[in-house]
Amino acid sequence: MRVWLAVLSLSFLFLVPTPADAATLRCGNQLVADGASKSDVLLKCGEPMAKESRGEAVADKLKQRGEDGTSTTTEKTVIKTIDEWTYNFGPNRLIQVVVFENGKLVDVRSRGYGR
Repeated sequence: MRVWLAVLSLSFLFLVPTPADAATLRCGNQLVADGASKSDVLLKCGEPMAKESRGEAVADKLKQRGEDGTSTTTEKTVIKTIDEWTYNFGPNRLIQVVVFENGKLVDVRSRGYGR
């Protein structure tokens, strides 16, 4: 009975999603994970069925300390490039939307089953 509970507890740990799992994509026997470049994803997964790109304005704050000890904050707007690639791996797998920020993988979102 104890062995059974131990096996059940361990198998439950593998089912619980963790933040590291959020940006992982399996392409055949290849994995791409958080921080992967677009070229790495292309090499491992091939061309997506769709690509979308957009820019998002983000406020970037820069703090500077003067020689007299005073600090000033300068804010500038930076454009962040967001790319979303959609992969359709067929009717037995979920459609995957891969999200890149400035060329680096940051998220993988599942949609309904593919065709």
